[in-house]
Amino acid sequence: MTDKPVDNRRRRLLTAATTGMGLAGTAGMLVPFAGSMLPSERAKAAGAPVEVDISGLGPGRQITVEWRGKPVWIIGRSPDDLDFLASMADSLADPDSQAAQQPAYARNPYRSIKREVLVLVGICTHLGCSPQFRPELTADADGAFLCACHGSRFDLAGRVYRNVPAPTNLVVPPHRYVSDNVILIGEDPETA
Repeated sequence: MTDKPVDNRRRRLLTAATTGMGLAGTAGMLVPFAGSMLPSERAKAAGAPVEVDISGLGPGRQITVEWRGKPVWIIGRSPDDLDFLASMADSLADPDSQAAQQPAYARNPYRSIKREVLVLVGICTHLGCSPQFRPELTADADGAFLCACHGSRFDLAGRVYRNVPAPTNLVVPPHRYVSDNVILIGEDPETA
């Protein structure tokens, strides 16, 4: 042991420097960690509304876009298609769309805001397959959408037929019209 007096100034300087470096290191570690908790730009875009130009959409035509990783179909319907929908009630499991598969503004026989334009999530409500749009069958009792995997059928309003595996109608996503020819999928009219 030495008899030298302890230099408290030097000890305080080393303690302050060590504490400062420790705080700086902790802050340097917490900033990226906190930043990693925020959603990425890709994740934000995946849930963002999708704007679709439907100016080229006509009866029997389909536009497919992706919203939240799911296919969304936009289908043009003719006056004959709309007339045929009214005659389908007896063949359908939920003709009045009582199950919550659509926003309130689409709870009508056409399941749409504008009668001539249908917007649906293109995923079967049975096991998540993607039914095929069959425009040649729209005015037929066989259905406009056929799920080849298990035989589910849906009419041109996305309503499910009776006695098929799918339990409910196809989902109508939230959407609104920005203009006559532009639809914004993922946003309700009430929130605009």
